[in-house]
Amino acid sequence: MGLPAQRIHQAVSLAGAVSRLLDAAAVAGGLAVAVRLRNQPLEDYALPALAAILMYLLVAELGGMYRSWRGVSSSRQTLAALSTWCVAFMLLAAAGFATGRLAAFPRSLLGTWWLASGLMLVLTRGLVRGVQRWLWQHGINTKGCAIVGVTELGIQLARNIQAAPELGLRLAGYYDDRPPERVPPLPPELNRRIGNIDDLVADARAGFIDCIYITFPMRAEARIRGVLAKLADTTASVYLVPDFFVFQMLHSRWTDIGGLPAVSIFENPLYGVDGLVKRLFDLVVGSLLLMVAAVPMLIIAIAIKLTSRGPVFFRQRRYGLDGREIRVWKFRTMTVCEDGDEVRQATQGDARVTRLGAFLRRTSLDELPQLFNVLGGSMSLVGPRPHAAAHNEQYRKMIQGYMLRHKVKPGMTGLAQVRGWRGETDTLEKMQRRIECDHQYIRDWSLWLDIQILLQTLWIVLSGKNAY
Repeated sequence: MGLPAQRIHQAVSLAGAVSRLLDAAAVAGGLAVAVRLRNQPLEDYALPALAAILMYLLVAELGGMYRSWRGVSSSRQTLAALSTWCVAFMLLAAAGFATGRLAAFPRSLLGTWWLASGLMLVLTRGLVRGVQRWLWQHGINTKGCAIVGVTELGIQLARNIQAAPELGLRLAGYYDDRPPERVPPLPPELNRRIGNIDDLVADARAGFIDCIYITFPMRAEARIRGVLAKLADTTASVYLVPDFFVFQMLHSRWTDIGGLPAVSIFENPLYGVDGLVKRLFDLVVGSLLLMVAAVPMLIIAIAIKLTSRGPVFFRQRRYGLDGREIRVWKFRTMTVCEDGDEVRQATQGDARVTRLGAFLRRTSLDELPQLFNVLGGSMSLVGPRPHAAAHNEQYRKMIQGYMLRHKVKPGMTGLAQVRGWRGETDTLEKMQRRIECDHQYIRDWSLWLDIQILLQTLWIVLSGKNAY
């Protein structure tokens, strides 16, 4: 008969409605400041203000700006708000200039508007987080919570609650029917085992416990059902914390299909606002780098043509996002252009490498043409380095999770390269370490991480380590 037709709904919080109102006020308020500085009447700009508010709210909804930010740092929320405003402003400006609506707008007014609204978004979100933190620190609007199950997951959950005061939770302790010898030992700072499930029911009835988190493993269905049956006689909010951590999770997030929840195990982290931010970063920084590198690239191209026979550029088949084939540009550094079913990696003192090619490889200047791949969208400035298609087919059979590195675009540089796994992978262990770094990059991605990797890459290139 299948599962009963049920839906799981996401809560629509008052905080979300307040955030929308404050964001709209910040967008319109920035324009009001810009107009007042020019001593112009506000009523002449009512329509652009309304259009900007609608554009911002649309981009914010698509980017998930009004989801719950509990447990997320203030800086990340602020960066997301600023990124949303930048995207919305660019879309609004593009539409305005395309239709001629912004033709009479002074450029200085647009710049002041962009800056003023951005500052207001930062201030309003900081104010909201500050008020919430003050209330929780004074015991206002906090919730007493308990954990059912002395398990490894329960211990990790308790640590997460203690490390995130912005959650507004007061941890009472653990409740479990099992004797102490059947459960893992609790760390001293978390040694708060209060009692059994009957004690939990009594405490919840008395109003001491508002939220209950069940951390039994998913295989313990009968035990979970028994606990739920007892807790049904209380008014506490009950949550089931699934032990998904037993899987090697690449990047996880909740989604739903017709109201039924699903959690991703292997997923691309660059969706919504994050994806737009990374793409804009690639376009802006990639364009600047290409302008700086244009003359050196021309000189390198002439030198290659004069010092060895063959083409200036070498395009090799590699795997891109989601395993789709792309053609990666490089300056030719060898006397051969291998791109078949077997590709031999370059080794130290490789006879196939030309004299100029050795210098280009040592300084990584042979990678500069990949800026065209970045601007074209098939690569990113930072990401897992693309391997030759032949190497992909070889290692995907030898290393579990190898192909997960293709959940994001390949990069000109990556975390593995700055961690010392650059150059030849002449042993399986070296490739495994590189893949571990690629997986860590996907799990921990942030724009700041990309900037750090780019800066570290500059130092690695200057040192010439592991490049041949």
